[in-house]
Amino acid sequence: MTIELQDKLIDAHVHVWTSDLEEYPLAPGFDRADLWTPSCTPEQIADEARLFGEVRLNLVQMTWYGLDHSYILDLIASAPNRYVGTGIVPAVTDVTLPSPDKTMIELARQGVYAFRMRGGNAGMRKVLGERWLDHPGYDKMFAAGAEHNLALSFLMTPTDMPEIGRMCTRYPDTPVILDHLGGVRIRDGVFPKNELDELCKLSKHPRVMVKSGPINYLGDGNPPYLDTLSLLELVVEAFGPQRCMWESDNGGPASLSYAPNNYPAETGLIVDQADFLSDSDKEWLMFRTAESFFFSR
Repeated sequence: MTIELQDKLIDAHVHVWTSDLEEYPLAPGFDRADLWTPSCTPEQIADEARLFGEVRLNLVQMTWYGLDHSYILDLIASAPNRYVGTGIVPAVTDVTLPSPDKTMIELARQGVYAFRMRGGNAGMRKVLGERWLDHPGYDKMFAAGAEHNLALSFLMTPTDMPEIGRMCTRYPDTPVILDHLGGVRIRDGVFPKNELDELCKLSKHPRVMVKSGPINYLGDGNPPYLDTLSLLELVVEAFGPQRCMWESDNGGPASLSYAPNNYPAETGLIVDQADFLSDSDKEWLMFRTAESFFFSR
């Protein structure tokens, strides 16, 4: 390796849950059969990533915990230098829930600095129309993000990008994170140019960041994942390494069928194979970008 990752690596996107359903019950409507695996704890992830020493993690709230963030909040409280969180706060709600901006601020006091947003294809376009972010709840969330340096982290498809770009123009100071390269990936050996163009257009907004991964899902899925290098190069060129952060999506559906050797394979692609990156660029992707936003507050 040309850079040192020992005790420095940050995984900007992992999902965690525990088999202890008494201490951390599932939300109504979910049961144990809905869990993809019996558990995916930080300890299990640390074991998979042991080559890199102590890896810092951004813990993304699991759907089957609903709005109860107790599990990730307890983990963050136990080791705030190792864990931060990405929470779930609904923008479209009624009087049964508090205003989303107030919930964001309260969770941020406990180490949750990003909030997962689902794109229009997840259903909001059908409910709210093409300008699905035109809702008072989203305005409150974007405003709170700008004022308190809290990110809106979008799980999206490329068709969502113009609408997100419109909101970034309205709220230029709001941090926005595009999970999983905004849904752009290589298909049948090529990446759709129109999708990549839409993604790169968002780079004109200086507070937009991109999670570069999960690498095992961006192409054919075969280590050492060399087919993804051209895609990563274009994205890093557009956004700059200071706005790109590596993620494994460990615990997510794309990672479940892969062996624990994914950590060295995925990090090795960037550290050892990405010749278009300088050592400084690689450090930004592997830990400095995530460190700057999540751990240096």
